[in-house]
Amino acid sequence: MTTPYSRAFLKAMPKADLHLHLDGSLRPDGLIEMAKRSGIELPSYTVEGLYDLVFKESYQNLGEYLNGFQYTCAVLRDMENLEQAAYELAQDNIAEGVIYIEVRFAPQLMMDPARGIDFDTVMHTTNKGLKRAKDEYNAQADVQNGTKPSFDYGIINCAMRMFGKKGFSPYYTQLFQMLRDHEPKQVIKTAAMEMIRASVRLRDEEGLPIVGLDIAGQEMGYPAHDFKEVYEYAHQNFLLKTVHAGEAYGAESIFEALTQCYADRLGHGYSLFSPEMIQAPSITNKEDYARRLASFVADRRIAIEVCITSNLQTNPEIGDVANHNFKHMYANRLATVICTDNRLVSRTTVTQEYELALSAVDVPLKRLKDMVAYGFKKNFFAGDYIAKRAYAKQALEYFDKIAAEHGIS
Repeated sequence: MTTPYSRAFLKAMPKADLHLHLDGSLRPDGLIEMAKRSGIELPSYTVEGLYDLVFKESYQNLGEYLNGFQYTCAVLRDMENLEQAAYELAQDNIAEGVIYIEVRFAPQLMMDPARGIDFDTVMHTTNKGLKRAKDEYNAQADVQNGTKPSFDYGIINCAMRMFGKKGFSPYYTQLFQMLRDHEPKQVIKTAAMEMIRASVRLRDEEGLPIVGLDIAGQEMGYPAHDFKEVYEYAHQNFLLKTVHAGEAYGAESIFEALTQCYADRLGHGYSLFSPEMIQAPSITNKEDYARRLASFVADRRIAIEVCITSNLQTNPEIGDVANHNFKHMYANRLATVICTDNRLVSRTTVTQEYELALSAVDVPLKRLKDMVAYGFKKNFFAGDYIAKRAYAKQALEYFDKIAAEHGIS
C-alpha cells in the first residue's frame, strides 16, 4: 500500500522525534571529516564505502547493526566533533520539518577522565551544539513573527544496561579498575547512579535541558528491574523516564518498565503485540497477558516511540513493514510517536519513517494529526506545562496550515 500523502507534505508538516540517538545519527560525510581530524581509523573514507561496509540498508542481526557505533563513539570523544555532531543533527532535523527533538546518548561513553573530559564537559559541549542550531533557526523572521513554530530540544541521558571491563569507553574501563572487587553488575549500577545524580545536578544548578532518563543496551540478561533505584532517583527528582523495552525481549520487559521503573514512555515496545516472545514461565496465557497489557498501556496513554526501520533491521524475521506491529498499535489506539532511532545507522529520516508507517496502515488526516500531536504532547519538554501546551498548540495550528496549503482536508 502506498501512502496517500505526498512526501512534500510529510516533510513540510511539523514533526517531533523523541527517540533519536546522537551517536547513531551523524552525517556520514561528517563522520569521515571528524575521523580524519581526530586520527580515528575507519573501514572506508568515502560515504559509499561506509554505506557498503558499515551502515547498510539491511543487517543480519542486532550485533551487526551495533557495529558502527564503535566508530561514531570514538570520534565523539573529541569535544570539537561532539559539538559539531549535535549542531548538525539539529540542522538535519530542522531541514525536514522536525521542530522538536529529544537527543539521547550515554554521556559516559564519551567521557575520558585522563584527558579531562568529564561528565559536565560532555553535557555542556552537546548542549552548545544543539543550542547554536536552535538560536540560528529561531532568529529567522518567520519564526520571530510567529508564522512558523520555533525549534526546541531536550536531552535524554542513557545509562548502559551492560558494559565490560575494557573497550566500551575510557571511563568505564577506569571504573572497573577502581571497583575491581565489585561484582560486574554492581559496577554497572554504580555508573548508572552516578550518571543520574550528575544529570539532576546539571539540570538544577546550571539549567541544562536534561529532560529524561533512558536505559539502553542489551535487554537479554540485563532486566530493567536491576536499575530500579536509578529510576526511583529520577522519579523523585521530577526527571521523566523512558525505557528501551520490548525491542528484543517479550512483553514482560514492558510491564517491568512500567511497574519497576515508572516509565512515562516506552522505547520501541515492539513485543507488546508479539505474545510468542514472552519467556517468563509464570505467564501461561501469553495472548491474554499481551492483550491486557496493551489495553493498560493504551488506557494510561503511555506513548510508544516507534522506530520501524530500526526494528526491521534488528529483527530481520519481521520481513516487511506490512508485518510490523505498528498496525496493531494503531488499531488498538495506542499513543504512537514516529521516530528514527538512528538516522545514520538506519539510513533514515522522520519523513521516511512516516512514509513507512502510512504505507502499512490507512490513516485519515485526523488520526495523522493525532500521531503528530503525540510528539508534542508526550515529549519531555524542558519548560513548564503551560509553555509546553502553548508550543504544542502552535505546532498543531501549523499542521493545519500546511495541510491546507497542500490541499489536504
